[in-house]
Amino acid sequence: MPPGTRLPSRTRLARRYHVSEQISRTALRLLVTEGLVEARPGSGYFVRSEPEQFRLCRTDSSSGSGLGELSREVIGTEQERSPAPLSARLRIREGDPVYRTTSRGLSTHLPITLHLSWEPAALTVGTLRTPFDASPDLGLLDRLGAAGHHVDRVIEEVGVRALRDSEAALLGAAPGRSVLVVERTHYCGSRPVETSDLIGAAEQCRLLYKLSLARSQHPAEHRGDP
Repeated sequence: MPPGTRLPSRTRLARRYHVSEQISRTALRLLVTEGLVEARPGSGYFVRSEPEQFRLCRTDSSSGSGLGELSREVIGTEQERSPAPLSARLRIREGDPVYRTTSRGLSTHLPITLHLSWEPAALTVGTLRTPFDASPDLGLLDRLGAAGHHVDRVIEEVGVRALRDSEAALLGAAPGRSVLVVERTHYCGSRPVETSDLIGAAEQCRLLYKLSLARSQHPAEHRGDP
């Protein structure tokens, strides 16, 4: 069956193959578990298409969004009050003002990833280096550096969770879908100056890390021996 084909109901499958409805229900669930079929509430079961995969480089020299071949679409920036979980990440008080910038990673105009970035408003308020005032071409590191906050460290934490309603609307996906979430925080010394979530479907996004390892010298090399 080609992708998008609707499968017969479990009742019709049971009749066709002379099994109980419990057996046909179990078979359909197995196909969903194996990723061959998707269940659409109220519509039935459909053959899934093979999802296109995208590599997201997490070692880009500019420490930007790391979208790889995806194009970036900025949706907008808003000022809001920091909720408790975000305040802990930025080490600010709950309710302190933050700038939230929302953007998406697109492939041929289809949203693949969602990028949410927050920074304490106190860092750049009253300057021309806020996300509202700075040139769109000015990268995060250059913008914060021009405001006196030079980023010298980045920490990332990767996890998997269910897609939330507000995120699903921006990605055009169903809430509850399993997504990869990369939490990246930029530091100036010991102070967090920006934190972000990169969100993408677990089946479509692969994170690419390139790690340089220090090479230890062999004793013979140390002595100059051949």
